[in-house]
Amino acid sequence: MQESISGRVEDYLRAVYEIIEQKGYARIKDISRELRVKPSSVVEMMRKLHDRGFVVYEKYGSITLTPQGRNVGETVEMRHDTFKKFLEIILVPEDVAAKDAHVLEHRLDSKTILQFTRFVEFITQATAADRPKFMGRWMEQFRKYCEEKTNNSIKAG
Repeated sequence: MQESISGRVEDYLRAVYEIIEQKGYARIKDISRELRVKPSSVVEMMRKLHDRGFVVYEKYGSITLTPQGRNVGETVEMRHDTFKKFLEIILVPEDVAAKDAHVLEHRLDSKTILQFTRFVEFITQATAADRPKFMGRWMEQFRKYCEEKTNNSIKAG
């Protein structure tokens, strides 16, 4: 039986994963900066994650992910990217999409996440030859629709 992992733990594991992917290693100060939390909070969480088998942590040393921790970090990163891409497809501004993707990555059922992933892959990975012809027109019509709604609400306001 797989133990439940809180959103907070997922956030830490994703942060460690991202930092290691960028720099090759992670330190307390890197995680603290990334998550905007106090270093003492990071130390406390790293001890917990070490005890749970997600990270290898030694005081004053670099932090590495165990295979289990890497799997969780990578999964959360993929969920985040999927939601961010989806939100950008529907023309949510990039900064808002990043913030809202963070909320969605922890809240939805795995079946819902799977369908979001499939939809985003379908929209973004199809080549021009494979993509149904209506897709480009659909996106353009959606963009125009959003612009009209924005313009109408500005006029009404």
